[in-house]
This record gives sequence, C-alpha cells and structure tokens, in this order.
Amino acid sequence: MSGGKQVLLAEPRSFCAGVRRAIAIIDLALEQHGAPVYVRKEIVHNHHVVREFQRRGVRFVDSEEEVPRGAVCVFSAHGVSPQVRENADARGLDVLDATCPLVAKVHQEARRFARDGRTLLLIGHADHEEVEGTYGHAPDRTIVVETAADAEALDLPADAPVAYLTQTTLSVDETRDVIAVLRRRFTDLRGPATDDICYASQNRQDGVRAIVDRCDLVLVVGSVNSSNSIRMVEVARRLGGRAELVPDVTHFDPAWLAGVRTVGVSAGASAPEILVGELLDRLASLGYTDTVVERVATEDVVFSPPARLTGGAEGP
Repeated sequence: MSGGKQVLLAEPRSFCAGVRRAIAIIDLALEQHGAPVYVRKEIVHNHHVVREFQRRGVRFVDSEEEVPRGAVCVFSAHGVSPQVRENADARGLDVLDATCPLVAKVHQEARRFARDGRTLLLIGHADHEEVEGTYGHAPDRTIVVETAADAEALDLPADAPVAYLTQTTLSVDETRDVIAVLRRRFTDLRGPATDDICYASQNRQDGVRAIVDRCDLVLVVGSVNSSNSIRMVEVARRLGGRAELVPDVTHFDPAWLAGVRTVGVSAGASAPEILVGELLDRLASLGYTDTVVERVATEDVVFSPPARLTGGAEGP
C-alpha cells in the first residue's frame, strides 16, 4: 500500500442485470414506439436514470390510471400487484413488464404459499414499491414484518402454518436476524427454496464488508430512495465504519475527508457507473489518485428484454 491518499474501489458495483433489463426495455420502447412512453413509478430508484429518460420523452406516473388509454406503459423493475395489471388491461394499455425476474420469483412464491393456506410473513419495508407489489399477490394472507421486534410481536400461535418471503434489496445481516426469530417462534414455518435477497444486493454488501476495515470513510453512490444503496451504507456503519450515501457528486462534501487517508467507494445496483466516475474524478482532484480495485465476485447474469421487443427469445 502506498503512503499517499488512496481509493479502494469495490466490485461488483452499479447496475445489476435486472436494472440493465429494465433500462433496455425503455430504450427499445422509445426506439419502436417513439415518445411518449409512460412508466408506472420510477423505472429504477435512481434520479439520474429517471432524469435522462424524462429528457428523452418518458413520462413517469404514480398510477396506471394516469396513462392515456391504449398508450405504451412500462411496469417498473420493482414489480406490481395483480390489481395494477387488471387496471392496465381494463384501460387497454400496451404493457411492457420490466419487473426484475428475481422479484417475479418472489411473486410466484407468494402465490404458492397462499394456495397452501399459509400466512405469509413478508420481510421488508412496507412503503417500498416492491413490497406493495408482492403484498398484492396475497393481501388477505400477508403480514409485513420490518424488524426482528416485529417478528417477536406477531400475534400468531406457535403452530400456525406460516411462510416467509423477503424483499430482494434488504440487508443480509438484518434479514438473517428476523428469520432467526421466526424459526424460533414457529414450528410450521416454510421459506423460499433459495434466498430471496438478490445476488447483486448481496455482492454489493459483501464488497462493502471487504473494504470497510481498511477505509477511513466509505462512500456509496446511490439515490436516497434506493433501498439496496441505503443497506450498503448501513452495513458499513454496522461494522464500525464511517459511511455516507452520495446521490451524485454535487452531494459530496469535501469536509468528510478531514483526516481521511483511504476512501472506499461503491455504488448501489441502480446507480449508473457514470456517477461513480464523476465521484472518482472529484476525489482525484483532492489528491486521492491511487485507486485499488477490490473484487469480491464476478457477475455474468443477463436478463433479456421481452421477445416482442427483441424479435428473439426471452430469457432466462
């Protein structure tokens, strides 16, 4: 390690496969249909991505009810409830579904557990769009559980047939704590066959874990409404590190660098790499010119856009 100011740059960072697929869907929709293309909610939780699409004629709306009848409407990567799909069909909307396949997997699990007669314990943040969409697949059987304390307080008998699912962008550590409470409390508990927390969220959290002990400050590029970016900051702080969320370089405060020799940098799964580059340039201008890459995983997952947009097969 050199004696100067240093950046530890975590990999993987920035866009995951689900985000790339969602962005590609809008790109193709604009190419094939022209503007305006309507998107229900933010396509992904990043202000830079949203602003760039707005510049190109994309209109973001809070509800499918705001989309003109027959218009092209993209569902965001966070997924929607069956009621939203029914409303869109009733309005004759030309729907393009950008739901991340990993979120769609959680929806399938919710329907399966509900058919089995189980009470669904959905671990996540009640106000997050992904949780709203999953909840809508079994609203009469679902209870949102945000914390281990919520799990302790559930008013259900120990032998109740229950199942748990999780929001895909949670902290691995906190989710593990909640699940541990559920396993202790319930004798007839089922869960997903594989972890619901997506590989990208886990990899980015692991990247923070890998560098935090060697950093005086960790900077995570991501928007203030990005769940997976916020979780990365929380992971660093839980491990005793100083960490700040940086929506873009204009939100970076040079005062944070007082006494800082080594800065860790990463980015949430919805944050474009261009924002990371701008932050690195700013750090370099302040003397942090020695950059060391710390890779914890290699991501080669690809989620293809719908076949109707590409003229080929959709996968996976």
